[in-house]
Amino acid sequence: MNRTPHHMLTRRGFCLCCIAATTFGVSGGWLTPREAYAQAKNIVDMIRDHAATDPVKVTRLRQTVSVLEGSGGNIAVLTGSDGKVMIDAGITASKPRVLEALASLGKEPITRLINTHWHFDHTDGNEWLHGEGAAILAHANTRKHLQSAQRVEAWDFNFPAAPSGAIPNEVFSADRTLQVNGSTLELKCYTPAHTDSDIAVRFTEADVLHTGDTFWNGIYPFIDYSTGGSIGGMIAAAEANVAMAGRETIVIPGHGPIGDRAGLLAYRDMLVATHANVSSLKAKAMSLEQVIAAGPTAAFDDKWGKFVIDPAFFTRLVYEGA
Repeated sequence: MNRTPHHMLTRRGFCLCCIAATTFGVSGGWLTPREAYAQAKNIVDMIRDHAATDPVKVTRLRQTVSVLEGSGGNIAVLTGSDGKVMIDAGITASKPRVLEALASLGKEPITRLINTHWHFDHTDGNEWLHGEGAAILAHANTRKHLQSAQRVEAWDFNFPAAPSGAIPNEVFSADRTLQVNGSTLELKCYTPAHTDSDIAVRFTEADVLHTGDTFWNGIYPFIDYSTGGSIGGMIAAAEANVAMAGRETIVIPGHGPIGDRAGLLAYRDMLVATHANVSSLKAKAMSLEQVIAAGPTAAFDDKWGKFVIDPAFFTRLVYEGA
């Protein structure tokens, strides 16, 4: 297996990089999602537009687990006699390339889809995958959010309720285990972290962990306070991910290249240190602008802060929950 080095982030690995490249040339610096919206079109439509043409890369990881990169969040696929099981659905505009990628993994039908959380870049493909025959399983809060209109304030975007075919038909709100294709899938429910609907999926025998958006490899993460996310929850989720991963575990992040336990540790340490720095400054009654100017992320910016969620925007997210 050829893994992408941790310090590299490809266009396939995180579709928002396309937006970053576009807006950098206009502004002379990285833009927050809100700024990108103001200068061009809204960030959701920009992501969908790129998904309509971006390639989808297939990487076989271990045993019968593979990953598809390039359609929104990273998609894991488990193949076998019970049919293809997908972790996350990507973006509908990528459907032709996702179907081509899935066909390269075998002739089995798509029988099950598991959503790691409700965000559109992980659930936009739910409807067409359900049409292909996939039963959809997710956290109860994922179904709740998809069934009604949602606003993500930091993106300045209102999502309508999802169509009926995109709604998970089976939900859970506590850890559970599935047996499928001769494999054990451990579904871990987080306390509110990136959202209030996050889960991880661990392929036990293959020792592969899909963290959803509780881990962004090499990128400052987005925290969706509009639907229950928090910096404290992100740190708790990072600790849980470290605890689930061993030395040989392959880690599929929500965004970014394939990682490992060392990457989870580095990410956890970055979150903890940034939270401590921002909390200390905020305790001094410093305004958001003053905290940003103090550079609480400076030690991490070269590695984590060179894409769409830049140091200032990430500091804003941490400040909100500090």
